[in-house]
Amino acid sequence: MGILSGNPKDEPLHYGEVAAIWSGSLAAKSAAAFYSTMLNHAGDGDLKRVIEEGLTLARAEMAGLDEILRENGVAIPPEPPERPHADLESIPPGARIQDPEIASMIGKDIGMGLTSHSQAMAQCIREDIAMMFGEFHTAKAKLGQTNLRLLKEKGWLVVPPLHMSHVNA
Repeated sequence: MGILSGNPKDEPLHYGEVAAIWSGSLAAKSAAAFYSTMLNHAGDGDLKRVIEEGLTLARAEMAGLDEILRENGVAIPPEPPERPHADLESIPPGARIQDPEIASMIGKDIGMGLTSHSQAMAQCIREDIAMMFGEFHTAKAKLGQTNLRLLKEKGWLVVPPLHMSHVNA
């Protein structure tokens, strides 16, 4: 039996896994700050629920990734300060981020997260780490579907030019 057999938790991390876990933790912490801030700007109740789900996912990712870093003696990336609650009406109209903009930014955040989780899964040799990123990926894809549905239902989706096939008869 080699060093990479048996219980995956007993296997060492390779440098790529450490980098993916560390950068994933930092990204999750930044996402939590983003979602917390967007809660202050959102007015739509359905959008607020999507934001809260995104915040919950970000916090779960932070916890899981930081635990692995601690177990392996790797320094944990800094966490931004907790965002205070603000009254939506106290944000000046020109400074407020509008609901359609928030939903679009959430879509972008989800897309980047899916890409980074996929890349992390592909480079992992420890099955437990790959599975963890797979769980994050699945949860983020589900949130992406919810956000896309919201964008469509609210009329906030900015559609690129559609390719329509025309047959001249």
